[in-house]
Amino acid sequence: MTIRVLGTSWCGDCHRSRALLEAHHVAYEWVDVEADEAANAEATRLNGGQRRVPTIIVDDGDVLIEPSDPALAAKLGLTL
Repeated sequence: MTIRVLGTSWCGDCHRSRALLEAHHVAYEWVDVEADEAANAEATRLNGGQRRVPTIIVDDGDVLIEPSDPALAAKLGLTL
């Protein structure tokens, strides 16, 4: 499974989601939307014109917007 996390370095929810992924040894690609204009445009497009982070894109086509830990874990089949 391929996972892309679009976020910012200062976002608490981004840190929380990344910590969950790392604690469960889930590989993911981190993209800082403040440093990558294409990722910023993608996050804005996926969020109906607003930039909301984290925006987590899963290779099955699902997009999770600012997911809670339980929602992210459920999507990935993880047990909290």
